[in-house]
Amino acid sequence: MAVRRLAPKELQPKEFSFTPENLEWARKQLTKYPDGRQASAVIPLLWKAQEQAGGWVPEAAIRYVADFLDMAHIRVMEIATFYTMFNLAPVGRFHVQLCGTTPCRLRGAEDLIHVCEKRIGHQFDVTPDGTLSWVEVECLGACVNAPMAQINYDYYEDLTPEIFERILDDLAAGKEVKPGPQIDRQFSAPVGGATTLLEPALEGASAPKTSGAALTDSDAKKPGAAANVREAAVPKPPIADSSDKRKKK
Repeated sequence: MAVRRLAPKELQPKEFSFTPENLEWARKQLTKYPDGRQASAVIPLLWKAQEQAGGWVPEAAIRYVADFLDMAHIRVMEIATFYTMFNLAPVGRFHVQLCGTTPCRLRGAEDLIHVCEKRIGHQFDVTPDGTLSWVEVECLGACVNAPMAQINYDYYEDLTPEIFERILDDLAAGKEVKPGPQIDRQFSAPVGGATTLLEPALEGASAPKTSGAALTDSDAKKPGAAANVREAAVPKPPIADSSDKRKKK
């Protein structure tokens, strides 16, 4: 892993402290852990500090969290510089995390990288208007919808260079964009509709219906028969043994 360093001093704010709302939230986090184990809350507190600071963790925030948890500053610094989920320099209002792992590479992530380089610049560069920044990351867990990117808290999947560039332009222009798959598919369902269970069902059951709109998570699902409900088995009569022949004689 490459060395991760804090942003230059000229970019660092002199002070940091939680807002009243975040301070109340942080205190509640401490109640989740036994006495003497409050340091276990360091990652969620750093994450909240990053949210408050606009998507990155200033040095002042690292020192603040360390003091809040009664930890040595260097211990919290080690955590913030180790986990790549923490950004150590300012990022754009829309920070793009572009997946560059094998499934996305096989599906065209290299072309998306070129879009970022052309539209934004090098990794962690911020556009002059402060709107966009980007970084290549490892697998984000949406391989079936590759290639994909996470922008702030939303996933954008089934991307092409043209679609991706349009999304970046719309975000920069303040337009609303639709997260999720960017092609005609529901979540991670097969492209073009169902591909299994299309043959007539066996043993006289009717074939499944394939026409009509796909179900969504909000649609009611009718439960089937319980697996443990069935007719009791009827015992078979015992098989005759050799003693029957002796009785007949």
